[in-house]
Amino acid sequence: MPRISPTAEGFRTAFRNPSIALAEITWRWAVGVTATLVIVFGFFEYLDTLPVNYGELLFLKSGQPILISQAITHILRGSLVRAVLSLMVAVLLLLLVWVIAASVGRVTTLRAMLDFIRRQLAVKGAALGIPVKDEAEPVTDPSAWGTVATLVRLNFLQVSLALATIIAILGASILAGFASSSKDPQPGLVFLLFFPLALLVGVAWYLLNWVLSLAAVFAVRNGEGPVGAISAAVSLSRERPGAVAAVSTWTGLAHLVAFVGATTVVSIPMGLAGLLPWRLVVLAILGVTLGYFAVADWLYTARLAGYLTIIEMPENLWRPAMPPVPPPPAMPVQTSIDRNELILSDVPGLIAET
Repeated sequence: MPRISPTAEGFRTAFRNPSIALAEITWRWAVGVTATLVIVFGFFEYLDTLPVNYGELLFLKSGQPILISQAITHILRGSLVRAVLSLMVAVLLLLLVWVIAASVGRVTTLRAMLDFIRRQLAVKGAALGIPVKDEAEPVTDPSAWGTVATLVRLNFLQVSLALATIIAILGASILAGFASSSKDPQPGLVFLLFFPLALLVGVAWYLLNWVLSLAAVFAVRNGEGPVGAISAAVSLSRERPGAVAAVSTWTGLAHLVAFVGATTVVSIPMGLAGLLPWRLVVLAILGVTLGYFAVADWLYTARLAGYLTIIEMPENLWRPAMPPVPPPPAMPVQTSIDRNELILSDVPGLIAET
């Protein structure tokens, strides 16, 4: 075990620097609020463009499910194509906003974490009697276009990877659907074929997305380009697999606990929806959801700090502390005279002459 735990240092960094987590939450929530407002206002604007005549209005007010469904179908006829195209344009623009905000926000948070972790490692190394030399490359300027451009490319790769994953899952569903037909339906076989394919796609997405997320650390720390940052991330996972897995596992377990706790708390107002006002129920669900998102962002900050600790720790801090070796026991000093020693005998001839 190393003398300093990267996982503990990651959580300690997030605890002692709430401003870093706040900066992470700020840019993430800014993008989320923007996306929510665009989708909500776009939805209502889309509804305002739908023509509704008097007959359709009567069907909607009839209270009959069949008549209501026929009225909705007639209203939406010919407008779904425009809605889908508008949604695609909105999603692309929101992804562009996320790429830019993530690039600028990641530079800010990583630089602050890097400065704090370097100071902490120097202090802890001095406390252990181990000099920690600053052998790391200088941190790049957060306003430098090269660093931000590199992060933009890495984030664009993450977006492309997510879109490719969605297409791959759709392709897996189509491929699995060939095992069934209208004449011989095989839903069980389709599920058995689709599940492993979807699982394989999901695992591939997780691993590649993790590498791209870790590459952003090297892009900010060393000023690496996209290829160099990805190569450095892969090299770190090969050189320190145990430490990297420990940071990922503990933060992942904490995230799972937070998710289970949030879903448990949310189920309480949902179960009391018939007894409480609906506005109170909605506010309670919204508050718990926002709290969970804040905790998830804080845990992601702790994970990044743990990875930075692994990168910044010098080799002498990775060696386990050896227990002090006790000195060998001293030989007992003989104070008495051995009467059987031949050299002390007064009988001649007992010592062989040479």
